[in-house]
Amino acid sequence: MSKEKSKALAPIDDLRNSLTKMGPEFKKALPSHISVDKFTRVLMTSLQTNADLVSTNRNSFFAACVKCAQDGLLPDGREAAFVVFRSKAGPMAVYMPMVSGILKKVRNSGELLSLNPGVVYSNDEFKFWIDEVGPHMKHGPAMSGERGELTHVYCSAQIKGGGIYLEVMSKAEIEKVRAVSKSKDSGPWVQWFEEMAKKTVIRRLSKRLPVSTDVQATIEADDQFSNIKEAEEIKVPKLKSSRLAKLIEDEGDEPEVKTVHKKGAKGFESKTVEPAIPKSEDDQEEFPEFNEDFDKNTDF
Repeated sequence: MSKEKSKALAPIDDLRNSLTKMGPEFKKALPSHISVDKFTRVLMTSLQTNADLVSTNRNSFFAACVKCAQDGLLPDGREAAFVVFRSKAGPMAVYMPMVSGILKKVRNSGELLSLNPGVVYSNDEFKFWIDEVGPHMKHGPAMSGERGELTHVYCSAQIKGGGIYLEVMSKAEIEKVRAVSKSKDSGPWVQWFEEMAKKTVIRRLSKRLPVSTDVQATIEADDQFSNIKEAEEIKVPKLKSSRLAKLIEDEGDEPEVKTVHKKGAKGFESKTVEPAIPKSEDDQEEFPEFNEDFDKNTDF
């Protein structure tokens, strides 16, 4: 698509065209049970329901889409979502798996028999104690009237051998985790406090569970929201000319490169350095260089 034709389109239509072109990239990343068409349709819906995504940096949005595809989750607001943060370079899109998405990954992995997070409110019946056998808990949700304020969150897990693991956190402990986030007063901690609270206790419990690195990576994907720096410090990942970068160029943005000056035998020499990009469609790996480059250049 020429720049003239691209600029004639509405921003949301231009972005839809770009996502359609990314079909081959999504096919490589998605698990077999999710079709490219289905994933792309959900992406289109997320753009329609969250207008802020249209104005985000294209590079960050494409990277968020690829990460979501690699996790085998749909960005429908239930399994996963895209969160918008402000930066000096403009709005940035960041991928965030939701609790339902994490539970889906655990179920599909077959590594645990169950993983059950829960929220306790002040009007619920709740008891937690520890004896010589280990921790125990009893939770009876209030079935009528107001449940009151959130007081605790918990998560229990049963492994294949029959063992049961339990983690309980008070609201004060959750608030301590939130307090270390520079985004504690905005973003997901404000929009979805209960969701973030449950993910916090899941993350703490997961450190004691026998799960694969793939599942653990999905559980810890939102660690960035617990340690995110000031929004203006978020850096834009850089791509050299490729299929993904071409999508950015079609929208009028030029790919960014950096110049390194190094002293050699003939004096100081300048060399243009461009970061790694996804491999071609014939490669079997799922964009390890692209993900590594995005992680290194995005300072959360």
